[in-house]
Amino acid sequence: MKIKGNVIVLTGGKLDSKSAKTAHGLLRGSERFNVVSIVDKKFSGKHVDIDKHGKIKFTNEKTNIKIFKDLKSFLKHSIKVDYCVIGVASAGGILPEEMREDVILALNNNISIVNGLHSILNQDSQLKKIADNNNVKIHDVRMSKSRDSLSFWSGKIYNVKSPKIVVLGTDCGLGKRTTAKLVVEELEKNDISSDMIYTGQTGWMQGWDYGFIFDSTLNDFVSGELERSIYQCYKDKNPDFILIEGQAALRNPSGPCGSEFLISANVDGVILQHSPKRKHFDGWEHVDAIMPSLESEIDLIKSYGKDVIAITLNTQGMTDQEKIYHKNLINTDFGIPVFLPIDEGMDGIVEILKNKYDN
Repeated sequence: MKIKGNVIVLTGGKLDSKSAKTAHGLLRGSERFNVVSIVDKKFSGKHVDIDKHGKIKFTNEKTNIKIFKDLKSFLKHSIKVDYCVIGVASAGGILPEEMREDVILALNNNISIVNGLHSILNQDSQLKKIADNNNVKIHDVRMSKSRDSLSFWSGKIYNVKSPKIVVLGTDCGLGKRTTAKLVVEELEKNDISSDMIYTGQTGWMQGWDYGFIFDSTLNDFVSGELERSIYQCYKDKNPDFILIEGQAALRNPSGPCGSEFLISANVDGVILQHSPKRKHFDGWEHVDAIMPSLESEIDLIKSYGKDVIAITLNTQGMTDQEKIYHKNLINTDFGIPVFLPIDEGMDGIVEILKNKYDN
């Protein structure tokens, strides 16, 4: 069965936080799901507005996406949806207790669940029984694949001729996937074929053709699954560029990640996403886990033999003056092009890529 259709997205009062990154990703565009409505008590009664760069706003002006306080109030409007998506990434990947009632209500109203959390809801006896009784499904996107269906790294990545660009970050939750998507869209707008390799649950929900879910893959097979996804994309489509969604950060102590992209994927260049205002690794302020400097991160990437070809900034919490200040300062300090993806888009990245890789 092909999982595709209209969806209601649950965000549990976290719609304006980075915890709702799955919801944000779907709102910014998906080939798999069309977001009809959001359930979020904090913004109940408002509507979602999205500009051309993907900046999300909550407004009193009517748009196609209305926000409801709970699923019960949504159901009163008799709006047809195919799935109910859990649109948050919670601490520890556990289903937030405040969402459980809405999940049960969706199942009892013959709406299947799409779950991107680490918690496997098909293993929740109550939810599984309700789903079976109503002949609907719980789709656990992060269910690990069986070992015999996984690929080990083989070296065939060296046969991929399309330039491969990974979007890495200096920390988690900076918008790496969104930046990769914006780069693909900018290339396509200029009649340059490209594709994105997803590595997380939201990328799958957006409907990208190639990828895998990094953090639900057995460690020994991460490099192989990454290679397989890139190679298959190249063989099927032979795009001019392949963008790769990075995960976590090279030096995030709670989940260091990134060398697989640099080495196993044999990337040709790095776009580095950074937040100038973030001083500690996200969520680890209490242990004083200070983020290394941007300069040292660039040097670390260089030590792998890879170049940072552009820097993109997460500007959450910045004033307009701060955005421009940091953009100009970083560009001056490092001589590397700097972009504000959500504020200004990625205009100019095409020329950078063409000049560097047009052979």
